[in-house]
Amino acid sequence: MTYPETQLHHSLPLLLICDNLRDPGNLGTILRSAAGAGCSKVLLTKGCVDAWEPKVLRAGMGAHFQVPIINNLDWETVPNYLSPDTRVYVADNCGLYAQAQTSSKAIDHGWVCDRQLSKFHKYEEEEEEELEPGAGKGWLPELEVQSYDLDWTEAPAAVVIGGETHGVSLESLQLAESTGGKRLLIPVVPGVDSLNSAMAASILLFEGKRQLRLRVEHLSRDRSHH
Repeated sequence: MTYPETQLHHSLPLLLICDNLRDPGNLGTILRSAAGAGCSKVLLTKGCVDAWEPKVLRAGMGAHFQVPIINNLDWETVPNYLSPDTRVYVADNCGLYAQAQTSSKAIDHGWVCDRQLSKFHKYEEEEEEELEPGAGKGWLPELEVQSYDLDWTEAPAAVVIGGETHGVSLESLQLAESTGGKRLLIPVVPGVDSLNSAMAASILLFEGKRQLRLRVEHLSRDRSHH
């Protein structure tokens, strides 16, 4: 498929990975935001709703023809679509509770703030019943949590957005850990469960766009002073 020259000209070193996004309206809205922010491409892993499903197309409002979309990927093949220096960041919908991830006490006790990751935790506990005590300790990748508005675009970045029902997969956290990425925390006030997936994606993508624009402006100013 051929994409508009203006879109290619404004394409940024910013990529979106959709993980277990099953709601057509959310995916279409996310694709629209990805096109608007200037994402270089969007990757959809297996488990996501089909990007070309009619409801997704309707919500996308033409985004399918503005940004490259690659469907139905196994996690093993995702790195093939990333440049070698890409860092993978995972959207964190845990609110202030995500800060527990950074404490040694939380890690020692295996506390996980994501509801979806608790499913993995439960599964792992069942498996560990047959293992020696502590044999499965540290099974969850230990990703540093940082606020979404701190700089995370110094290298090409890929942002993982999980679905609201199943959330991000363990594979996404492992990929983030292997690339030196982090969890990006969007703070919400106490009592608010989490943001809608499409809203979280929009916030992160346009924050990435803002950071990249500022970097270009700073470089231009530095050149003008020399």
